[in-house]
Amino acid sequence: MPVPNQISFDTEVKPHAADLYDYAAVAETIDGLDSITEADIARYHEQGFIAVRNAFSPKEIQSGLDGLADLIAGRVPEFQNIQFTAEVRDRLDSLSFEERMDSVRRLLYFVDYEARTKAIANYPKLLAVVSRLLETEATMFQDMALIKPPNGREKPWHQDHAYFELTPQTKVVGVWIALDPAGIENGCMRVMPGWHRDRKYHHFQIRDLQICDSEMEGLQANRVAVPLEPGGCLIFDSYIPHGTPSNFTASRRRALQFHYAAVGAQKITAEERVAFWGGEANNIAC
Repeated sequence: MPVPNQISFDTEVKPHAADLYDYAAVAETIDGLDSITEADIARYHEQGFIAVRNAFSPKEIQSGLDGLADLIAGRVPEFQNIQFTAEVRDRLDSLSFEERMDSVRRLLYFVDYEARTKAIANYPKLLAVVSRLLETEATMFQDMALIKPPNGREKPWHQDHAYFELTPQTKVVGVWIALDPAGIENGCMRVMPGWHRDRKYHHFQIRDLQICDSEMEGLQANRVAVPLEPGGCLIFDSYIPHGTPSNFTASRRRALQFHYAAVGAQKITAEERVAFWGGEANNIAC
């Protein structure tokens, strides 16, 4: 199926429990992609993630920011796959660049339109680490930019694999790269270490395609926050439950996210994906 290339708008923001993203610990980080050891690889398989600081240089991060700015500003007119917040639906054309930047929720499938971001997705040191984790040659199959402006909304708890038309057995590695400081107050990632192993949650369309809040309530002791400085990245298994709270600061929190699988990974249909992951499709209430 062709990937749509069109402007879209988010749904209205809905409330959630205040403690839904509370956590008990902060993740340790590894200094640089070159420093990842076999022990770190083993920890990834055990915990479902590793966090790396200084994975990309300030110059590389600035190139990513500049690339996103060009896409959002419309300087690449053939690219349209931007999702804006619902409240600007009727006034998008009147927004200034800064207002437009702070009205974007995400960009999808943009690397083939923007060489600087494509270079980050295909960064040789990153591909080498991902291939070690997959134990085979890795290829990037999904690219996103996640823009959390001041007062930007949450991304509810979910498992990324629920979004992919790949067999449930396919190994997928996600990489989330901080372009701005991603801290506790402006919406850094929260993860559930070890919960990727033999755990599948049905997903429902509530505030997004997500795990039921009731499944994630009262689990603060199990949650880990992953604050990152620009150039840091979170490398994670597609089955690990994760989410990001709203941005309660005046600072933007922009990030790139790429997903990788083995070359030739087996695909399934959209109907098969929904049958496996979808709560409503299985007559389950949330």
